[in-house]
Amino acid sequence: MPFAAALSEHLLATQATGEVVGEVLDRLGGQPPDLAVLFVTRPHVGALDDIAATVRTLLAPTTLLAATAVSVLGGQAEAEEVAAISLWAGHTGPVISLALEAVPAADGTVEVLGLEPAQLDQAKTMLLIADPASFPVDSFLAQLSVSHPDLQVVGGMASAGFGAGGNRLVVDGRVLDHGAVGVLIPASQPITTVVSQGCAPIGDPFTVTRAERTMIHEIAGRPALQWLQEIVGALTPEMRRKAAAGLHIGRVVDDRKVTFERGDFLVRNILGADPTNGAVAVGDVVEVGATVQLQVRDAASADADLRSLLADHRAQGALVFTCNGRGARFFGEPHHDAMVITEALGTIAIGGMFCAGEIGPVGTANFVHGFTASVALFG
Repeated sequence: MPFAAALSEHLLATQATGEVVGEVLDRLGGQPPDLAVLFVTRPHVGALDDIAATVRTLLAPTTLLAATAVSVLGGQAEAEEVAAISLWAGHTGPVISLALEAVPAADGTVEVLGLEPAQLDQAKTMLLIADPASFPVDSFLAQLSVSHPDLQVVGGMASAGFGAGGNRLVVDGRVLDHGAVGVLIPASQPITTVVSQGCAPIGDPFTVTRAERTMIHEIAGRPALQWLQEIVGALTPEMRRKAAAGLHIGRVVDDRKVTFERGDFLVRNILGADPTNGAVAVGDVVEVGATVQLQVRDAASADADLRSLLADHRAQGALVFTCNGRGARFFGEPHHDAMVITEALGTIAIGGMFCAGEIGPVGTANFVHGFTASVALFG
């Protein structure tokens, strides 16, 4: 098989490492992979140096990435908030490994070190895993959208630590407690991305007619709060209950489109409203002329969204970056995303982590998401 994955919940890091490496080696037919990606949960953070060294010695991947996470997944199983190691590996072809660091620039902005423009010119996909406390993913993605608009970025934010220095990242033989790690994958090795934001649209899309950064004042010439209340008021009792539990707004990323469907919207939280002037605050900068639509997020909507987006795909392997707000508490049952993805793709060669923010493209741009499953499909 060109791709393989394994998961172990053994309490001893040495035993768990041996189990996942042995299973992956067996599934790969003993051939060293081009790329291996390792995910370990909080109880194994202190042993990550040894775990990564063992994987490099026994599996002998050309490139190794690793990150710490609150929970991990492998195959059809998810290991939530327990001691666990997930290992994914495959024959991807050559990739370029990255170790990125953010440093203050003279003009007050942040400069990212460790990335050569010539490397980006040859790449179609970037796999990126970042430390949320020390790496400005939003601004980094914005810079890439200007310099390399055709580059798709998929990945997530490490989630095992509670603050600066609490996470660990690995690239090849280096263990870091800050920055970001990743690989660049050339266009000759096409990767398909699926970004499931887990929402269902309600009402109709409308145009923003007055806004100021994150405050939407008018939609279709009416106060934004009035627009919102009219749509929610027209819902069925069941949909109103869903809206009360999780009401969001979707902004169309590519307004050149005439009709909009699932995957065209960048979903962001509704943060509040001002009844004195009818303005609505959202977790995104919204410009006049943008098309927006209300969205609801619940377990049923998230399940339907993921299944719909995966329906036309098959793959030999996949890396999954799902939100640490999903899992059993959200869906009411364990292993949801892992089960749905393996069944839809027809492979158990999936590995991944629960993230403190997921990275993936929507439309023609890359974003950091929440409550999202961002999936990279190989082969």
